[in-house]
Amino acid sequence: MLNLSVKCCNISFPNPFVLASGILGVTGKSFEYTIEKGCGGITTKSLWKNPHPGHKNPTMFGTDEYFMNAVGLSDAGIEKAIEELGEYLPNRKAPLIANIVGGKKEEFRDMAAAIEKMEIKPDMLEINISCPNVEDEFGKPFACDMVSAAEVTKIVKEVTSLPVSVKLSPNVENIGLIAQSVVDAGADAITAINTVGPGMRWDIDLKSPILSNGVGGVSGPAIFPLAVKAVYDIYKALKNNPKKIPIIATGGVNSGRDALEIMMAGGTLVGVGTAIYYHGDEFWKQATDEMNQWLEKEGIENIEEIIGIFHR
Repeated sequence: MLNLSVKCCNISFPNPFVLASGILGVTGKSFEYTIEKGCGGITTKSLWKNPHPGHKNPTMFGTDEYFMNAVGLSDAGIEKAIEELGEYLPNRKAPLIANIVGGKKEEFRDMAAAIEKMEIKPDMLEINISCPNVEDEFGKPFACDMVSAAEVTKIVKEVTSLPVSVKLSPNVENIGLIAQSVVDAGADAITAINTVGPGMRWDIDLKSPILSNGVGGVSGPAIFPLAVKAVYDIYKALKNNPKKIPIIATGGVNSGRDALEIMMAGGTLVGVGTAIYYHGDEFWKQATDEMNQWLEKEGIENIEEIIGIFHR
């Protein structure tokens, strides 16, 4: 019997797939449905301390090769999120990762502290310090600077008992060094990568940007090679760390074979977002079936055996 289950930060996931942040809201019913369709875990959309309106429509645009979004991390605030997460957490059938964001470093600490007070907590925290489409509002993401990235990580770790994964940006010169800096500050895992860019598209007939924000983060199949390289570089930078830091690998994964490849580059879990835009809810079963077929052909019984094999 093939075993697709993996452990990340000592948390068991029934298979490596996790819904990436930003694809669904925070309603328990939508999470339950996604797990029933075959996903192995859930990441919430980015949660703010206070309500955050995001950007005006249109906020999304896609082609066969790539997807752009400038939603702007809209959210109703932490109090509403805690209320809605309470519908899912007591009877959850798969782990939940709460993604938190802030415009200031102290807001990350306040968010983590609020979640720490929950009677039934999520399984992990993911701190989003790398969104590229709110730079006009908050400036360059914290993930683009080693010192700032480490400082955010440290203040979050001081107030939470949960494992913390730091979501990094591909828009840096050396993502391995950034990863090392946040691990030295206490990070338990790395999520890589966030969207690329920001990018821009124009409607030549209307002579205006397609997205109301003008620019948006680029995701989808076109960025998959960048994600594989980033995960490879992070794993290489951290592979001798005694904590054995897991990577939640995300960015353009569009098939079971893609998932296998990015796990071989170093991913423990595989975050999936835009593949749902391209394939719908059937993606989870299609992709796990594809992975099972490959593993059976190769005579590999436990999928954890393939993690990082490009480095051996």
